[in-house]
Amino acid sequence: MNIRRVPFDHSDAVKLNDEVQAEYHLRYGDGGDATLLNASDFEPPRGVYLIAYDTTGRPVATGGWRSQDANGEGNTDGDAELKRMFVVEAMRGRGLARRILTALEDDARAAGRLRMVLETGTKQPEAIALYTSSGYEPCVKFGYYRHYEDSRCFAKTLR
Repeated sequence: MNIRRVPFDHSDAVKLNDEVQAEYHLRYGDGGDATLLNASDFEPPRGVYLIAYDTTGRPVATGGWRSQDANGEGNTDGDAELKRMFVVEAMRGRGLARRILTALEDDARAAGRLRMVLETGTKQPEAIALYTSSGYEPCVKFGYYRHYEDSRCFAKTLR
């Protein structure tokens, strides 16, 4: 696998984002994640967006983090919010999500972020299993979906 930093609006990122949004729609029936994201959210040093490519150069996994500080949506100063973690179906079960997650944690830590936070849902049990097995613990809900019953939020200290 070759993991590369790319802009959030890179054509491969857009393609994978469309795939993850379609999967969210299948699982939740709501058209996908409505959280507002901008390409500038993932520009270093306030964030990063990564894509893993297979040996043929095909984009197969993605994820990013963006800086969040204390706000009216429940974040605290020093948060790095994990977004758009996704592995194409044919490549699941090979440890790609864990490799992307580790790279994102390392990058956020190097950028001085204190805590990685994420929001997922009850219809994504494999995501919850990845995060809890990687040291994430339930935290106070934050973000766009904080008032939704199916929403689950997790955090991990980066220091």
